Amino acid sequence: MRYLLSGVAVATALSIGLAPAAADSKPKHHQPHRAKAHVSLHLSGHTVLSGNGIAVHGKVRPSGRHRVWIVFRGRDGGVRALTTRANGTFALRWAPDSTGTYSVRAFGVHSRQVTGSASVQRHLTSYRQAGASYYGPGLYGNGVACGGTLMPGTLGVAHKTLPCGTMVKLRYHGRSITVPVIDRGPYVAGRDYDLTEATRDRLGFPGVDTLLATR
Repeated sequence: MRYLLSGVAVATALSIGLAPAAADSKPKHHQPHRAKAHVSLHLSGHTVLSGNGIAVHGKVRPSGRHRVWIVFRGRDGGVRALTTRANGTFALRWAPDSTGTYSVRAFGVHSRQVTGSASVQRHLTSYRQAGASYYGPGLYGNGVACGGTLMPGTLGVAHKTLPCGTMVKLRYHGRSITVPVIDRGPYVAGRDYDLTEATRDRLGFPGVDTLLATR
């Protein structure tokens, strides 16, 4: 009896000891380690004439070939898909066909090597050239076509067809301002905008010249 008990005990001990070993013998499936990606994005400039191109470039870290989506948001928005070079860099040229403000952002696509990530959002403005003049002196206290009274501190522009209240961004020699359409005019050939005196002063505009406008 003593022999049988010891035999059973040994068998029990062996079965307990072998169970983990049997479990360990099964193949283990490890998830591949994904590095945390970092995406940088840069623009060659933040002001462009409509129809002209701008350089967009950046890098995904760690280096390697990665898929990237470049997302443009604005009137001519869209998505460009590309694959980085072996060192993780990417570059393209993009030309907006319409005027207006745009945002650009790069997204690194989630893969077996890296996690998905996004760059800082960049901004740019696409302008067209427009002839302009200014008005105001001698007209203060008079009403304007879109409602209200023209005063020395009134900011805005006159345009022949843009709806009242339309916001227009203007740029002249490095200065920029965004103002609403408040009046109708100018009615002189070759001129698209009449600036109020306050708008002219903010831009450092001389009186009659060509400036940049988003509409």
